[in-house]
Amino acid sequence: MNGDLQEKVYMMPSPGVSHDFGYACKLKKALYGLKQAPRAWFEKFSVVISSIGFVSSSHDSALFIKSTDAGRIILSLIC
Repeated sequence: MNGDLQEKVYMMPSPGVSHDFGYACKLKKALYGLKQAPRAWFEKFSVVISSIGFVSSSHDSALFIKSTDAGRIILSLIC
């Protein structure tokens, strides 16, 4: 899952990619190693997991809970 970037991020094209001198690439998605990548990934993950009924805990933002008739599902992200 590549998260969508909220701010403008530019990078120089990789070696071997043909481009005009002095131009940079504007990123649309977060790349691995980018400082904004973990935040963008977590934001996208939160939107997806919330869309299927999980609710973020008020005590821990990496803890999601979903209650059903069959019981409770607790999802915790560990890094």
